[in-house]
Amino acid sequence: MKKLLAALASSVLFLSAAFAQSVPAPTIAAKSWLLLDATSGQIIASQDPDARIEPASLTKIMTAYLTFAAIREKKLALDQKVNVSVRAWKVDSSSSKMFIDPATPVSIDDLLHGLMIQSGNDAAVALAEAVAGDEGTFVVLMNREAQRMGLKNTRFGNPHGLPSPDNYSTAQDLSVLAKRVIADYPEFYKIDSVKSFTYNKITQPNRNRLLWLDPTVDGMKTGHTEAAGYCMIASARRPGGTGERRLISVVLGTTSDQSRTQESQKLLNWGFQNFDTVKLYSKGQAVATPEVWKGSKGTVKIGFARDVLVTVPKGMAAKMKPVLERKDPLVAPLAENAPVGKLKMMVDDKVLLELPVVALETINQATIFGRAWDSMRLWMK
Repeated sequence: MKKLLAALASSVLFLSAAFAQSVPAPTIAAKSWLLLDATSGQIIASQDPDARIEPASLTKIMTAYLTFAAIREKKLALDQKVNVSVRAWKVDSSSSKMFIDPATPVSIDDLLHGLMIQSGNDAAVALAEAVAGDEGTFVVLMNREAQRMGLKNTRFGNPHGLPSPDNYSTAQDLSVLAKRVIADYPEFYKIDSVKSFTYNKITQPNRNRLLWLDPTVDGMKTGHTEAAGYCMIASARRPGGTGERRLISVVLGTTSDQSRTQESQKLLNWGFQNFDTVKLYSKGQAVATPEVWKGSKGTVKIGFARDVLVTVPKGMAAKMKPVLERKDPLVAPLAENAPVGKLKMMVDDKVLLELPVVALETINQATIFGRAWDSMRLWMK
């Protein structure tokens, strides 16, 4: 199953390359950037997506992810009060803080708001200690989770993103992390859309300016250090051809707060205006029912192990034509999800993408007499 999903992922990359010249990418004033259609999982466009950068406060997205996991696993509770350590209180005083105090226990809920809205580095340390007991152990968990997600060019050195040689990532990896937060923890992701938060009688606004400029934007995080420049991951939901679409933009290394906001908005608008996401097939939908030899049944339903959605330039969907190529003859036993061929989507006699086709049901072997009969039929065929 994992190999099957990997094959689907590679088909998306192939599709992206096929479209590289059909819709010119926008000019984005950033060191590296990427636009991901979270609905289809397809990268629409990018520039230097694997360039290693300092993620700055974008690091806090992973800190939030692990905290969300701990809450869901009932290791922590939103209303749970935790003590504030001197280490958390004393984190770089010149950096972003939510101003927690060792004299006052603080709730996990407040810490999460302070982390994602106020970008509090003190909140990041406090959450790391609440989840793992100490900051060092939490960093181990961060890197373990990064590895599990397949973030091959990412390493975390702390939970907040203050400068460290052990803290680096890429636009590609950060887009995967952002998508996972939204998909895995939608009930907590909504924190990112809150425009301001007050703690310790201090009100601070969300640094994501797009929340005020674009009502379709509902997250996610900004970051800034001298080495990283001004960075932003933004996400927006807008109506699409077959339903609501979500795009995630990653813009890294711009020159100012204003620039990261403008470039993120430009990238999101370009993606929504120039592309549609269409559903080609549903999970379990049979695209054919070919003959099976030596089986307990004479035919097998074949199709896809998950919904197949694809992001294409506007107007392209109507031109796509499917061509099914099977691995004939299909001989039992045949396991459910076993690969049985591929479906090519063609446009003007050119292959747009290839999708692996699988058996949608298990076909056991026939009796010895049935197998012998089909063996003779195959020989005569």
